[in-house]
Amino acid sequence: MSGDPHKLGRGETAPSERGPAPKRIVVAYGFWIFLLTDFIMFAGFFAAYAVLAQATAGGPAARDIVELSLVGAETALLLASSFACGMAGIATAAQNRFWFQIAMAATALLGAGFLGLEAYEFLHLINEGNGPQRSAFLSAFFALVGCHGLHVTLGLIWLTTMMAQVQAKGFRDEIVRRIACFSLFWHALDIIWVALFTTVYLLGVAR
Repeated sequence: MSGDPHKLGRGETAPSERGPAPKRIVVAYGFWIFLLTDFIMFAGFFAAYAVLAQATAGGPAARDIVELSLVGAETALLLASSFACGMAGIATAAQNRFWFQIAMAATALLGAGFLGLEAYEFLHLINEGNGPQRSAFLSAFFALVGCHGLHVTLGLIWLTTMMAQVQAKGFRDEIVRRIACFSLFWHALDIIWVALFTTVYLLGVAR
């Protein structure tokens, strides 16, 4: 009988037959950590907004600046883009370049439409004298909504890069991993927007 039944001694421990974790798992684990840090950052923005929501300094409150029809259109565009992104994931699994490019192009167009409406919303508020310098509430509003918009912008740049890589190199393993990470990122933006839409817009109007 071995004197080291649990194989704790180095001299009797056989190397793992399975070897190191696959790169797919390592990349996914690292990207989940990145997403968690992003969620923590947004949690800070949400907390700041919750504290400053009533600090209007005599200026407009959320119910005075929110146009639910406009924000509803933004929400519909972003949710539809998430559906198109899911279709791109299915096309990736099927190794179908044509439908991948179609689905990603639809994701990009819908995301760009979302950004266009958000830019209109911001410009409209600024032109009416309700920019971020007007009050602590508006500073928190522009910071939170603008940070999400910045993430969508970066996502669109990433998306077009993925389209170009698939067109040039096909569905290589490393490209498929990047597409999977992009999908996680894009769907996470949808989750954050739903929380933002509820907290900032719906509850703001209810107040």
